[in-house]
Amino acid sequence: MNSKTLIMSAVAAATSLAAVPAFAGPADMPAYASEKCYGIAASGKNDCQTKSHSCAGTATKDAQSDSWIYVPAGTCAKIVGSSPMPKA
Repeated sequence: MNSKTLIMSAVAAATSLAAVPAFAGPADMPAYASEKCYGIAASGKNDCQTKSHSCAGTATKDAQSDSWIYVPAGTCAKIVGSSPMPKA
């Protein structure tokens, strides 16, 4: 492999790694009026930490009682199986 190809490969690899987020943390707060709604997040779609994991997108099963997502304010009480507080 010549040095030009090797350098281009290294630059391409470094550029692709830069596009990956540097940390996994909480989801951004929505721009609309919102509230946390527990017990309805799909597996891997929670918005922030729970007692069993610390990052957004890390729920291991659907409808974990301590996993939450942001929903429009006033919506959580209308969703079957949801709770505005973590379920015990």
